Amino acid sequence: MNGAESLLATAAAGGVDLCLANPGTTEMPLVAALDASPEIRAVLGLFEGVCTGAADGYGRMTGRPALTLLHLGPGFANGIANLHNARRARTPVVNLIGDHARWHLAADAPLTSDIASLARPVGGVRTADSAPDLPKQMAEALAEALGPPAGVVSLIVPADCQWEEASGPLPPAPRPTLPEPEQEAVARSAEALRAGGALVLGGPSALGKAGLTSAARIRAAGVPVWVETFTARIERGTGLPDLPRIPYFPEQAREALARARCLVLAGAPEPVAFFGYRGQPSRLLREDQPALQLAGPGEDAAAGLAALADRLAAPDAPLSSPARPEAGRGPLTAASLGQTLAARQPEGAIVVDEAATTGGPWTAFSAAAPPHTVLGLTGGAIGQGLPCATGAALACPERPVIALQADGSALYTLQALWTQARENLHVVSVICANRRYRILQVELARAGIAEPGPKARSLTSLDVPAVDWVSAARAFGVPALRCESAEELDRALQRALASPGPSLIEAVLD
Repeated sequence: MNGAESLLATAAAGGVDLCLANPGTTEMPLVAALDASPEIRAVLGLFEGVCTGAADGYGRMTGRPALTLLHLGPGFANGIANLHNARRARTPVVNLIGDHARWHLAADAPLTSDIASLARPVGGVRTADSAPDLPKQMAEALAEALGPPAGVVSLIVPADCQWEEASGPLPPAPRPTLPEPEQEAVARSAEALRAGGALVLGGPSALGKAGLTSAARIRAAGVPVWVETFTARIERGTGLPDLPRIPYFPEQAREALARARCLVLAGAPEPVAFFGYRGQPSRLLREDQPALQLAGPGEDAAAGLAALADRLAAPDAPLSSPARPEAGRGPLTAASLGQTLAARQPEGAIVVDEAATTGGPWTAFSAAAPPHTVLGLTGGAIGQGLPCATGAALACPERPVIALQADGSALYTLQALWTQARENLHVVSVICANRRYRILQVELARAGIAEPGPKARSLTSLDVPAVDWVSAARAFGVPALRCESAEELDRALQRALASPGPSLIEAVLD
């Protein structure tokens, strides 16, 4: 067994069953070793950002890491943006990055780079120093990625370590469990909430069904409850509490939180402004508003919320059952698009929301849709939606996946459509085609530029030329059509959701 084979055998023993690859010359032994690892599915991405974004979506849905297989520093750098999102989502991911043979590094060949310095900002970094070292490094990388808290780990594997002889695989380590918060933290949090504090939820543990149910009880006891602005994963729909999110714009967020004497954080970091604005502080809380932690990112926030609800003697919270919206009619707007999608999305759908300014109406309407899972843009690095949807579909082939996708950010990682076609993944991509970077136009106005000049206008416009999404999708092997009314969108959604395999709908917004 060579080093590459021992590494992958150790990964398979640890429960890894997916490798998302865009390899090059320094990864050839690992590519060959995948044929000796039948437990691991190999999926090709045409761009490294597709591989890393898909690994993020897979990890969010399974709680287990996928492998990415990337080529040296430049290949890894192409995937950093979606690893930034994965780091913010606390998703377990293990990157395998091939490097030159150790004896070749001194030659400073064209692709030589400081891979460790590139990888360090998005997570842990390990470098193998021999073939026999690879099983141990792989096992430790898996353990570090799983946490708690979970996160991104990069393992740099020199080519000679891959092809040289190695020992057999290591057995898997025990799967970690999230520790419950200390009772002292529960008692302190209950006291703070009784004194006029508000509760903020974040992370998959707090935003699953159990955590949301306990949070609804706490709200029924008179406590204001908020959800963090950008969620890695949240369960939504009928039979689940519909809790408000902290607003995106800082002045609105400060106003929403102003009455709270303090914040109690359940799996969420203290909220801060997404950007620094002139004359506004970064912190959304006043100096006299402390933030207390009920459960950190490496703790079982759902268990902490249940204990907190009991300590507050919070009542059961009856859930309303709002009527599911009818499909929209007339011109295709953000509102009619969101209404129609909420009317047609099936139970158990996974919705990857990178719709930016267009997604707000859908979020409101979808509270009355059947139960579903939503994956959000945690780190703000756009181009996450189509790859994340690809990974979610690989993780959960029995569930339909809907990518609710802004047109500008979809162009960053359009290659994900090819992987969806190649793997026959049931992903319905709804492209919200307003043909502009709408959020940048909003930010220009917020910066006091009411009438931007021709250069500024051109840098926020996507209409000259307008992207032909139908042709682009078909070029990648994905069936596609264009809709210009809510009725057309309704028919297209019903057809796409009933059909196996991927499809794309270009929703041209009025």
